[in-house]
Amino acid sequence: MKINTHPAYDLVVFRDKSAGTTFLSRSTLTTRSGLPTMQWEDGVTYPVVDVDVSSASHPFWTGNARVLDTEGRVEKFRRRYNRN
Repeated sequence: MKINTHPAYDLVVFRDKSAGTTFLSRSTLTTRSGLPTMQWEDGVTYPVVDVDVSSASHPFWTGNARVLDTEGRVEKFRRRYNRN
């Protein structure tokens, strides 16, 4: 097997800014330079990656997802184009 062909796979803190939550996971994003760092609950400092959406803020996982009214959309189409 070739040496140094795969990126580093280390622990990273992901921070969801919209929900204000953080979680620790493994990622290859540690190879990026200039990532901010933060001290985690275990006292170790990890790089931080800010994300826009996670399971803590996604509408599907939080229960805020809207259900589309498919029957209403069909009726609206029929009214618009006078089709029965």
